[in-house]
This record gives sequence, structure tokens and C-alpha cells, in this order.
Amino acid sequence: MRHRMSGRKLNRTSTHRSAMFSNMAVSLLTHEQIETTLPKAKELRRVADKMVTLGKRGNLHARRQALSYLQDETAVQKLFGALADRYKERPGGYTRVMKAGFRYGDAAPMAIIELVDRDPEAKGAADKARVIAEAEAAEAAEAE
Repeated sequence: MRHRMSGRKLNRTSTHRSAMFSNMAVSLLTHEQIETTLPKAKELRRVADKMVTLGKRGNLHARRQALSYLQDETAVQKLFGALADRYKERPGGYTRVMKAGFRYGDAAPMAIIELVDRDPEAKGAADKARVIAEAEAAEAAEAE
């Protein structure tokens, strides 16, 4: 019997699972929308909602708990800054999971998980800034 046993194992060890959800949570908080398989998205929803709740609490202990799990300072800053302000009045349900068809290779059910009331400009913003910085560095190298 599976009484009082929550969460999917996803065919991974517990350490792999926790590292995977930590990485996925950082990506979700940074880009505010990611695409993954449906079971992973449903499990990530639990983690992401807990992180946003920590951000709304806003005290030092909550910040340290979030940093301990996420291991990414920029994601924690965004979580306790912009996201905490955005969801200040919302009592829960910070993420949305939408089905997105099936993956071509193995027909796995895919889903898009996103933050509710997300900022469309956040998706890929770090990558765009990196590409611009690399282009400027290449131009500076050519000028020399």
C-alpha cells in the first residue's frame, strides 16, 4: 500500500530528483516558462509554489532556505524582489501546467509550465543579454 507516500519517483534516485527539481525551479523562476514532460511539470509545480511562498515571506530565514534549495543567487533575488511583489495578494496557485502534445522521439506527453501573470519579456532575456555581450566583445577584439 502507498498510504501517505507522496510524489513521483520518475525513475531517478532521490539525489538526482532533488537536483533536477532544483535546476528546473531555477529555470522556471528565471524564464517564467519552461517546457518539460507532463509528470515532471506536475511535480515541479509543488516545488515552485513552495519557493514563491518563501519569497512572499521575505525574511532572512526564508531567503536562506530558498538559497539552500535553489543554489542560484540571481534566481533568489528575483524571487524575493519582483516575484514576491507580483504575488503579494495571491493566496496560492502561482504556476500553470498546460499540455503541449507529445514528444517526437518517444511520444512522451509534454507540458508547458509557467508562472501565472508572467512577464513575456523574461523568457530568454538572460540568453539575449549574453549574445549581445559576446557580439560586443567580438567587435572590441576586431577593433584592436
